[in-house]
Amino acid sequence: MYLEHHHALRVIDFATTEHHTSFVKFNGYDAVLGEKFEGEVKFVGGMPFGDVINPERSSLSFECREFVREILLNKYNAGEFS
Repeated sequence: MYLEHHHALRVIDFATTEHHTSFVKFNGYDAVLGEKFEGEVKFVGGMPFGDVINPERSSLSFECREFVREILLNKYNAGEFS
């Protein structure tokens, strides 16, 4: 039997400063590597920054990095971190 795994992301916590910078802490699963991960990004000017989504610093697969970035951007744009 073939069992298909998918990337997963769960937001654990977030905070927004008085300067409108949002910090988001999360964990998840990289289905390509078959490994759990955790990380944190900050949103400045509506853009996410952090080692976990940086192509040169991240240990995540390309597909998972893009998944994490897209999910977090969608949540940010929906106002979920306000």
